[in-house]
Amino acid sequence: MTQILKTLNGDTVDVENAKLANLRASLRGSLIDKMSAGYDDARALWNSMVDRRPGLIVLAQDTDDIRLTVNFARKNNLLLAVKSGGHQIAGHAVADGALLLNLSQMKAVHVDSDKATATVEPGCLLADVDQETQRYGLAVPLGINSTTGVAGLTLGGGFGWITGKHGLTIDNLLSAEVVCADGEVRVASATQNADLFWAIRGGGGNFGVISSFEFALHPIGPEVLSGLVVHPLADARSLLQSYRDICARAPDELTIWAVLRAI
Repeated sequence: MTQILKTLNGDTVDVENAKLANLRASLRGSLIDKMSAGYDDARALWNSMVDRRPGLIVLAQDTDDIRLTVNFARKNNLLLAVKSGGHQIAGHAVADGALLLNLSQMKAVHVDSDKATATVEPGCLLADVDQETQRYGLAVPLGINSTTGVAGLTLGGGFGWITGKHGLTIDNLLSAEVVCADGEVRVASATQNADLFWAIRGGGGNFGVISSFEFALHPIGPEVLSGLVVHPLADARSLLQSYRDICARAPDELTIWAVLRAI
């Protein structure tokens, strides 16, 4: 028996069960296929219009599971897809026939309130991070939807409610642990593997899989002032002119957005 998986060049290859058994035995997490319970949940994306079926799925539990999966994909020339939060609307986290590395079970958040930093695993959603940091009245600039994945948001730049005062998510990234494409685990920061740190902060893609993020935190909350002001769409022209003037005078602490929506 074999499993048919897609290769990097788009062809397919039969992967022997003996190899899969060795991988399965080495993982702390689990290796599942299309016949396994939980397969559909493991491949599901936030955008349910995207319906892709990977050949196999690794449900990783730790950095070593990521390293084992990356090495297995490289040695067998397999197409590797990586799913963290799965929120990206185009659904690039999952590919048909690929070996899918699912990081959704890696959701630990460790806050150092003295240093005002947080170490965040790649399966975390924004809600997971906010829940822990707000215990100390701290926050990192993340996105605006609690169901967004931290990993994809960060590697895409990251714009959120407190960005005006504290910058993009990527501006607050202090370091990252990266399982690189060669299977080596490297720490990337401004002083360690600085070229890799530059790369994951917008310099490119596909250098590896990030197994943890370290963020700088800022004092805010746990109570904030927020609200929604709704006007008729017919008043949009004059309102947007006033909005432009308010933005020019507003302090960095105030985040305001204009949304036009026909109901």
